Order: sequence, then C-alpha cells, then structure tokens
Amino acid sequence: MNEMDGIRLEWTLTAEEKGRRLDVLICEHIGDVSRAAVQRWLEAELVQVNGKTAKANYKSKGGECVVVNVPPPEPLEVKAEEIPLDILYEDSDFLVVNKARGMVVHPAAGNASGTLVNALLAHCKDLSGINGVIRPGIVHRLDKDTTGVMVVAKNDAAHLSLAEQIGSRSAVRRYVALLHGSIPEDKGIIKAPIGRHPNDRKKMAVVFENSKTAQTSFQVKERFANAYTLVECRLQTGRTHQIRVHMSYIGHPVVCDPLYGPRGKSPFDVAGQLLHSAQLTLRHPVSGQEMDFYAPLPFEMEKVIVSLREKYR
Repeated sequence: MNEMDGIRLEWTLTAEEKGRRLDVLICEHIGDVSRAAVQRWLEAELVQVNGKTAKANYKSKGGECVVVNVPPPEPLEVKAEEIPLDILYEDSDFLVVNKARGMVVHPAAGNASGTLVNALLAHCKDLSGINGVIRPGIVHRLDKDTTGVMVVAKNDAAHLSLAEQIGSRSAVRRYVALLHGSIPEDKGIIKAPIGRHPNDRKKMAVVFENSKTAQTSFQVKERFANAYTLVECRLQTGRTHQIRVHMSYIGHPVVCDPLYGPRGKSPFDVAGQLLHSAQLTLRHPVSGQEMDFYAPLPFEMEKVIVSLREKYR
C-alpha cells in the first residue's frame, strides 16, 4: 500500500499471547488506537491471520502472522486551536510535550475543544494518521489532571516505533506521586490485574475477571510523618488509571484523586490528582539513539510538597 492508500502492518503473534482476542492484541501492538476502530477494520476485512480474513473474537493460537491494512485517515474535522504548549523536544519525526493539568488529550464527548490534539493541530500539520480523525499523533495518553512528559508522533513510521517501545516496555516511564499515609516499605512491586469497575463504568479496579495483567514498581522518595508519602513509580504495563488504581488498592491512594481517593473535601487546594509524568526514556524512532526527557514538578504539586516539609520537619 502507498501513502495515499494507508499503511500495511505485519507481525507474528508470540506464544505468550496464546488465547487472547485478536482485537485486543492489535490495540496493544499499535498503541493508543481505540478498540472500536480496530473492530471497524476487522469488519471491513482489513485484517488477516495467516492469510485469511479474521474476526474480532478470534483467539490467538500463538505464532500466527497478522497483517493489518490500516485505512487512510479520514479528513480531519477536529479544529486547530492556538493553545500554548510546553514543548520539551521536537524534530521532523516526533515531539515531546509537558502536558498541563486540566488538559484532555483528545476530543471526546463533552470535550470537543481545548484538548492537546486541538493545540497540536495548530502547532504542526504533520501528525501520524494511525489513530484517525480524533487522535492524530497520539501514541499514549495521560489523564486529564495528570501532568508531565508525553510523546506525540508526526508520521506513521515514528508512531509504530514509539508505540512498540511503549508496548514492549523498552521505553521507560517514571512518575512522581504524593500518596495518603506512610508506606512502610522503601520499595515494592504491585502485581494486580486491572479491569473495568463492576459497579461504576467510569472507574477501573483491581478485578480478576475481564481484566488485564498490570504491574507497577515504586520507590519511596520522602515520608511526611504517618500522613503522606512521596514516591517514584515505574510502569511495567500501561493500563488505564494504573498508578491511581494500584495505589488505592494497597491503601495509599494518590492525594486529591477525585475517583480513587478518600471521599470528602480535598486536603489541598488542587484540582485533580497529584500525579506527574516526570521522565520518559526512549530510542529515537529513526536513529535509534537513546533519549531522556524530563518535566519538572508543576507549581501546585511543588507547593504542596514544600508545605508538607515545613509542617512535618
């Protein structure tokens, strides 16, 4: 297929992927593409397994060859908006931004404008088309009120390379979080599967049916008496709300988290969870050079930490 027709992706399923649904595996391989979009490709017979058209509910036997003919992006209808961006790095293949608190990554119901995608379209016209109209260039996401480092692809080749690095965990993502309570261990690993909350569709939860494996490692950076703990987290998987869910699961939810934190008035005047994507290490999608990107703590989070140091010193 040429550029006007879309792109052709081909890879081999592994033994570890045996028994898993094809639509889910395609989502994980490509990166931040919606499952609904993948299912449309399957319905349009754009996906083959071992040379035969496959359905969404096909379950891997391990070792099959998968071919996905990604259709060309539809004409973009999301409007470009002149919204300031904190750009940490940019070249012809990708850019890295320091996402602000309160900024939604891409348009969705109730957020048609003011998103990172709206801002990106005004900043640069060359964004990868793998995720189509609503999510051009978006390789991975941060929650609305999570701040920090985020990578965006400018072309499809860069998108696939970056998505593969994030999906295979060769890209390293480190977060800083302020948690309720005092974690007694200096470091640890949380291994607990995450799926949709059985009673609240807006939330995720640690569940053992209809879930995906999830693993988060953490290291304590600072304790504030028995009241709060500052930790650095590293994602070994990339599930929705993973750090927020895992920390709540072990009894130390992220401070100011409206979904997973304790009910009642927030202890600090901050809108949204005190969770920050501090570092991203990856290989350049063309040169292969290892690159590190850092985003300093946002002012409101730094202010809270300074106040805790003064209170508990």
